[in-house]
Order: sequence, then structure tokens, then C-alpha cells
Amino acid sequence: MNELVNLRAEAASLAAELGPTLCEMGEDDALRASVRALGEAGLLRWTVPASHGGEATELCGPETVSVRALSAIRDELAYEHGVLDLAFIMQGLGSFPIALSGNAAVAAEVLPKVAAGECVAAFAVTEEGAGSSLGEVATTAERDGDDWKLTGKKTYISNAGVADRYTVLARTGEGEAILFSVPESVVKVERFEVLAPHPIGEVILEGASVPDSARLGDVGAGLDIALANLGRFRTSVAAAACGFARRALDEAVSHLSEREQFGRKLSKFQGLRFEIAEMDARLRAAQLLVDEAAERLDEGAEATSEVARAKLIATETAGWICDRAVQHHGGLGVKRGTVVERLYREERALRIYEGTSEVQKLILAKEIFDKE
Repeated sequence: MNELVNLRAEAASLAAELGPTLCEMGEDDALRASVRALGEAGLLRWTVPASHGGEATELCGPETVSVRALSAIRDELAYEHGVLDLAFIMQGLGSFPIALSGNAAVAAEVLPKVAAGECVAAFAVTEEGAGSSLGEVATTAERDGDDWKLTGKKTYISNAGVADRYTVLARTGEGEAILFSVPESVVKVERFEVLAPHPIGEVILEGASVPDSARLGDVGAGLDIALANLGRFRTSVAAAACGFARRALDEAVSHLSEREQFGRKLSKFQGLRFEIAEMDARLRAAQLLVDEAAERLDEGAEATSEVARAKLIATETAGWICDRAVQHHGGLGVKRGTVVERLYREERALRIYEGTSEVQKLILAKEIFDKE
């Protein structure tokens, strides 16, 4: 489609221009610079439904976001820099529950700012005891007159300490799941470091008071909205993995074509040539799975198996390709600051967040056996 081709070109152009600069910046500054640039370029409009100020497109209806568009953009941004990719997708993941919830007032206040890059979003659902199993969240929401008091601790929250708004999943005393759009002013943040540096940490709520008008959806609907949000965005994780893998493959081909050992170019050694061929084939298979899942979702079709396959195969493939690219570079591959070393760290988390590889296998197995 011409729309997707043009979108890829726009994302690739911005990424190539901004990527080298991000490598010289601290993680908070890099995140803010990325959000600002993505907003100015109009790319963040693709993270918000057209009905709420996002980009109008024929790829999907006006009440949702196009998974094909998200995937195309993430592929190109990840090719250049992981923080640029993170900045883009967190705007959608952190704000789409607002659109899903039907809370018109919060949507009117927040979503246009998200699309413009004027409001940084975060999705605060994960807890120490509730990662892949969100039904076990322990954060509580207690009625306090016309307000709610939220108490609990979220962890591994991307954009922690940088976000302006947090979508928070909690439970009432009766065990009903509930979502809120929470301003940064009522949370406490404790940062920590992970393998690939970016703003991340714990979001702590100590009786944080939020009005009932900040509630997203009905009491009891919080888990369904959170899972629907993840279901819409999970395929784009696979697309980002393809972007990382594609860059790693290009770096490996370039290095092998230039480096000489034993009197000839490394690209002339049959063993290395075979490995490059397999990297190329595996990457293409992953890309096709991403395309299949994204298209089905945009068409409104059931895509549980397709999404699980794409997430599983693309992220595992990216891990293998990035590992081989490091190996092809020899000692240079583990030198801090080289492209393949950075890719090796950046891709690793993709096999964990938004459903681990093991969870994707469970989903696929259930789909297979339930058809019998």
C-alpha cells in the first residue's frame, strides 16, 4: 500500500536524522527529544484513533489505531534506535485505554496532547506479583467520597519519572478491576537500570487521590480494557524486533564484506555465508508473520494465533540474529557503543514484555487443542 510505503519512508527519514544524536544524550533527555520530534513530524498521530485527533486512514476504523501503521513505524524506528521506538509506542500503549474506555472528558483533555507530543504517556499495570497474570494485581482503589484513593506499587514501568499521565490498573475491595488516568503529580517514582538504558522504574501510589472523573470505563471493566490494549499493540513488538534484526543483519553483511582474515574477506568463507543466508530467511519469515497478524487485526478479524506466532517467532528470531551479528564482529561485537552491541541489549527485553515467549506458546497450544 502506498500509504504504508510513504509512512515507512517518513519514519526512516526521521530516525536516520535523530538516531545519532540520541546516542549522545542521557536517557530522559533522549526520551523527551524523541517524543517531541515524533510529535512535530506527525508520527504520533498514528498512536491515537482518528476520532480523538489521530491520523485518519483507510487502514482501520476511526475508533481504533492501525496495527499495520504502528508496525511499519516501529520497524523503521527500531532499525535506528531503541529509545526512539520506545518513545513512539509508549504514547499509544499508555493512552489507548482512554479511547477504549469511553471517557470523553479525559480523551478530549489528553489524547490530542499525546498525538502532538505534548503529553508523555505511561502504562502502569505490571507488579512484582502480576506480570503476565494481570488478574493478580494488588494495587487497591478505595472509594473516598467523590474520589478514589489508590495504594500500591507498579514495577518495570517504562517512562517512569518522565510521563505526564499514567494509566493505572487497580482493584476495589470487592476484587473488581478498575483503570484510572493518573497525573504524575500524585505518584512517587523510584528509578532503576535495565540492560538497555531507558526511563524505567517503580511507580508508587501511597493513598493517591484521584477524582472519579479520572476512571476509565466501568468499575469491573479495567482488566478487559487493559488486555484489549495489549492485544492491539502486541504485534508491533514483533515489528520492532524485525527492525532490530534487520539492522543487525545489515551490520553483519557490511562487516563481513570489509573485514579480511587469512588473506581474504570474511564474506568469502562458506560457513559465514550460510549463516547470513539463514539470518535473511528467518527474518523474512518473521516479517511475513507480522504482516499477517497486523492485517487481520486491522480488518477486525480474530487473530489470537496470528499475534502469538508473530510475537514468538519475531522476537526469538531477533535474539538469534543479533547474537550472530555480535559473533561475526568478533571482539568488536562486545565493545560497548558499537551498533551490534547496542542491538544485542535492546532486543533482549522484547522476548519478555507484553507476554513472554513461553506465554505465547501457551496461547498457541490452547488455540490448537481447543480446535480439536
